[in-house]
Amino acid sequence: MRALFIVNPQATTTTPRSRDVIVGAIARHVELHVAQTEYRDHAGEMARDAAGEGFDLVVSLGGDGTVNEVVNGLLRTPEGLERPSYAALPGGSANVFIRALGIPADPVEATGAVLEALRSGSSREVGLGRISSGRDDRYFTFCAGFGWDADVVHEVERRRRRGRRASPALYTGVALQKFLRGQTRDPSLQVRTPGRAPVSGLHFALVTNTTPWTFAGTVPVQPTPRSRFRLGLDAFGMSTLNPATTARLLGRMLSPAGVPPSGRGYTTWHDVASLTISSEHPRPFQIDGEYLGTRDRMDLHSVPKALRIIV
Repeated sequence: MRALFIVNPQATTTTPRSRDVIVGAIARHVELHVAQTEYRDHAGEMARDAAGEGFDLVVSLGGDGTVNEVVNGLLRTPEGLERPSYAALPGGSANVFIRALGIPADPVEATGAVLEALRSGSSREVGLGRISSGRDDRYFTFCAGFGWDADVVHEVERRRRRGRRASPALYTGVALQKFLRGQTRDPSLQVRTPGRAPVSGLHFALVTNTTPWTFAGTVPVQPTPRSRFRLGLDAFGMSTLNPATTARLLGRMLSPAGVPPSGRGYTTWHDVASLTISSEHPRPFQIDGEYLGTRDRMDLHSVPKALRIIV
């Protein structure tokens, strides 16, 4: 088996020594070619070209941004070529997609799990989400968000460019700061799904492909606890954004059961094939923790059994 190992050298939770250990372990089992990312979407370009270069497997080491790039590259494998399988190793601060697959959060332990899966021939097909607009056509692995969370992602990216390290504490601090300053209150969003009345007046809307939505350290955050890779999309929208409601919902998100399907101050959707989120004016938008800019409308679709994962 020929494998392409895509490494993000800026991965926040690995060191050159640990990366060498991982490469050595994998190279004992497959014919391995190692490539480092050099610029944004480089991982996607390499994944897209992997089939044409004769690779049967793509392995990545990086965070959720690297995973998103690789997945989008693999889903754009040229027609007529067999798409390689994919194995994702954690190298970021959250690794939401990888943890949701049940892969260990430690990269060395994750490598052992992936190698065991390769030896036994274990794999699974996972569904993905797809977004489309006049400017976009991309897949997401675990979430897409309008409003508050996208604004937080944007600010964290800005601080990272100034030298700050991404961490759950940084995301939490930025989110709290924006909430206390009143920068999150904007009930301009509407969610529409086939066969259901539109829901307007939402401050914040999140679409998920699995649970959890994110990790606060080792704690999963679950606004859509029924979301699964094998189902359609789930969504969560907040219609009330005051301190009491937000504190109550945050407590439920951090609980083992997550947020109930219905309650005061929010609306949920479960296992839908498609939905549209629109806004009265452009709002921040993100997928898989990557800020895409502002949008006033986005169509989202479930793509069942989109990708084969070694796990």
